[in-house]
Amino acid sequence: MKNLVALVMLGGGVAMGQAVQVTPATMAKVSTVNARFQSFNVEMLEVTGGRFWAPYKPAKAPEPVQAAPSSATPAGMDPSMYRYREPIDLSSPKLRKLAAALGPAYMRVSGTWANSTYFQDDDAPQRKTPPKGFNGVLTRKQWKGVIDFAKATNAEIVTSFAITPGVRDAEGVWTPVEAKKFLAYTKQAGGTIAAAEMFNEPTFAILGGAPSTYDGAAYGKDFKVFRAYMKEAAPGMLILGPGSVGEAGSLGDIRMKITPTTEMLKASGPGVDGFSYHFYGGVSKRCKPNHDDTQAIETLGLSEKWLMRTALDEEFYSKLRDQYEPGKPMWLTETGETACGGDPWASTYLDSFRYLNQLGALAKRGVQSVMHNTLAASDYALIDEETLTPRPNYWSALLWQKTMGTTVLEAGVAPTPGLYVYAHCQKGVSGGVAMLVINADKTASRTLTVSVKGERYTLTAKELLSGSVELNGVALKLGAGDELPKIAGVGTKAGEVMFGAQSITFLALPAAGNGACR
Repeated sequence: MKNLVALVMLGGGVAMGQAVQVTPATMAKVSTVNARFQSFNVEMLEVTGGRFWAPYKPAKAPEPVQAAPSSATPAGMDPSMYRYREPIDLSSPKLRKLAAALGPAYMRVSGTWANSTYFQDDDAPQRKTPPKGFNGVLTRKQWKGVIDFAKATNAEIVTSFAITPGVRDAEGVWTPVEAKKFLAYTKQAGGTIAAAEMFNEPTFAILGGAPSTYDGAAYGKDFKVFRAYMKEAAPGMLILGPGSVGEAGSLGDIRMKITPTTEMLKASGPGVDGFSYHFYGGVSKRCKPNHDDTQAIETLGLSEKWLMRTALDEEFYSKLRDQYEPGKPMWLTETGETACGGDPWASTYLDSFRYLNQLGALAKRGVQSVMHNTLAASDYALIDEETLTPRPNYWSALLWQKTMGTTVLEAGVAPTPGLYVYAHCQKGVSGGVAMLVINADKTASRTLTVSVKGERYTLTAKELLSGSVELNGVALKLGAGDELPKIAGVGTKAGEVMFGAQSITFLALPAAGNGACR
């Protein structure tokens, strides 16, 4: 076993360059993130049932003739890209167990379809047809399921509100007609909304159900009404916004109408508690079969261009934050491998490099929370929606949650092609340091000289496109009764530590003695 672990960690590659010295005791604090930094999305459409991004694998059965009322295709989108789903079973003990292991977290229930969802404020069965001005229906029972799930998994709810014609007055301005009853029932059911955006992705407002003439000025009018109402009706709820996406070039050539964030912020004025944005590094082949160099094709999966694209978007939106909402914390409220449900390889080990590097890079930049899309729907989900089998990104998330605390440190490793090193105070260990070492090089091992002993947790896979992952050479999988496996490290001595090609390692250093971590 010991020899097997050593082989896995070395990856069979050739060491590249001289070992870099790291001294955990003197790593300086650079930022602090929210205790719910690593979080997840459950799309509103999952809760109500309806047509979400179709998985690439064939359906086991044809779609039902009578689908749920949340089945409208977003404006301008091809209906063939979607597949009907029954409402997600948030009472599932297995799903709750898996989600709870990632807590504390935020559970964001939003998405494009939330923009046009009607809240059915009674205990009758779900309406077959939404009222005029809406495209979907959320029942009390379904929302109570969200509240109960959040409580059971140590999650706090983040959401958004309807903005379609059904909530607008004669002048076309947003009103709280839906928000009022939604907030009232949430309180009645014992729930709390920790934070909310006015609506999902206002840069693509028309796609999400806003009037066809919607622009920055309309957003400004809506937001002023929204903010005034929420500060009175839900004073403890954080207002996030604007929740923009797609303006930094990561999505390539966008041919749909965009409402620029600058126009929205000029019209709305200041007023958010956290500046939110969304990020996808490209558009999946589901929406754009002919990938160009902006796309997340497999050959780019380990490239610096792909892995660090997340930093470019954060820089773009943080500059807007500095201009219009100075001093407000940054929140990434939706992200995933690619937009439109992810590529086929979003569910494989290859995407763990993107997932964990994104967490490391954005934590260092002070982003407060990163909400991955989704927990258990479509190809970019952490968990397979049919079998509830954890995917490689789930295990990556679990290791982050086990080791990485909220204080972010400067690791002191200069940028090197293929090597990404991040450091935090170790979770729950006074003076301890946890390092994340990502070796994205396809052939060469890397070496760090670490001044103290510790424990390593190294993720590898037999193939980059594998749907399973190994921890220190042993496959990670659920046990009898869906029990999570014991997550055990392998001891390392002070001195040179090797990191194999195409490996991801969490290095726990409880004896680091870092003063910033006490």
